[in-house]
Amino acid sequence: MSQFIIQGGKLLSGEILVNGAKNHAVKMLPASLLFQEPVTLHRVPQVEDVQRLRELLGAIGYTMEEKKPCTLHITPISRITATELPRSIAERIRTSVLFVGPLLARTGRVKFPHPGGCVIGRRPIDIYLEGWRAMGARIRENTTGYELSARELHGIDFTFRSISHTATEGLMLTAALAKGQTILRNAALEPEVVALASFLCAAGVSIQGAGTPTIVIQGTGGNLLKRATASIIPDRLEAGSFAILAALLGTNVRITHCEPQHLEVLLAHLRAAGAAVEEGKDWISVTRPKRIRPTNIRTHEYPGFATDYQAPFTVLLTQAHGQATVFETIFEGRLAYLEELNRMGARITQCDLHRAIVFGPTKLHGRNLESPDLRAGIAFIIAALTARGESRIGNIYQIDRGYEKLDERLRGIGADIKREN
Repeated sequence: MSQFIIQGGKLLSGEILVNGAKNHAVKMLPASLLFQEPVTLHRVPQVEDVQRLRELLGAIGYTMEEKKPCTLHITPISRITATELPRSIAERIRTSVLFVGPLLARTGRVKFPHPGGCVIGRRPIDIYLEGWRAMGARIRENTTGYELSARELHGIDFTFRSISHTATEGLMLTAALAKGQTILRNAALEPEVVALASFLCAAGVSIQGAGTPTIVIQGTGGNLLKRATASIIPDRLEAGSFAILAALLGTNVRITHCEPQHLEVLLAHLRAAGAAVEEGKDWISVTRPKRIRPTNIRTHEYPGFATDYQAPFTVLLTQAHGQATVFETIFEGRLAYLEELNRMGARITQCDLHRAIVFGPTKLHGRNLESPDLRAGIAFIIAALTARGESRIGNIYQIDRGYEKLDERLRGIGADIKREN
């Protein structure tokens, strides 16, 4: 099994580039099912989650070609006959559920297993099922998964009981080929939602309100979309991870090819912690403070403090001079990594499934770790780079799911990290 071997305690400087957003790319691949002509995507990140969905798209019958790195040409088929998502792929990645709506619209039936993904808490797909049922789908559930069928999908006026990033995109994709108007209320506001809507609009779907709580989609009534080209937006979560690392160890780290406006709340917290932060059109520069100040964090849907920043930022708080509170409001399983940080030397008291108190500063010491999920994995890397001595991080498949060639890029700014297979 592959692992990262890290020697901690080294200061970092230089330039590190942000790749295309995994959370945008994994929505664009199922979106290609809506097209009758080729789709070209630029800046596609070479990460495990994207690779799994490429395999899923290939299993449906689509062909893909990379004529140059990170540019993907997708060629559709006129008639889709594969209506069952392969269990071996779908059970490994949660965003496989985004293939369901487009397949249902194209073929009238789809069978899929319970989707997989990070073990960070309950993420039921009830909200998807409610939306598809309202659009006219008949749903059968059994112990292994779901079977959906529909003669025709029609527009709906649908209110999300709680804000869901992926469910917003899932119903948007379904509504694109439905008959009539769909209104999605209490919709997610993430940049990836806006980017997906812009892509569909450029291909001929009328969508208004993306980036606001109410999105209105005029479906094509089953008419497939024409040829389209798009670039994957910069990964705000990757950029934020690098910014947090720089606030701990950076003497002057410049993070390029990013969208600073997507990071406003995180950067405000880094400034509150004492870090020097500068911004340009597509870059940010972060330098660590002499003394890190404690600052409380409370996760919230975009544009609030992203749950994906919570674990990396908690590592920063272990080095702050004072007490800070971490309040994870989104997932009840996303504090499970705290025990490992305490074993490295941190002083963190977990109050319940959602809240913890961090007492700092503490000296962290290297140790052997297993990455439980993607964002805890990057937090362990940041902790290991901060700690004294050697750390070994296993189960790095979880990290490779969202960070392309992370070890190579971190070495470029001075980190002592290597991959051992």
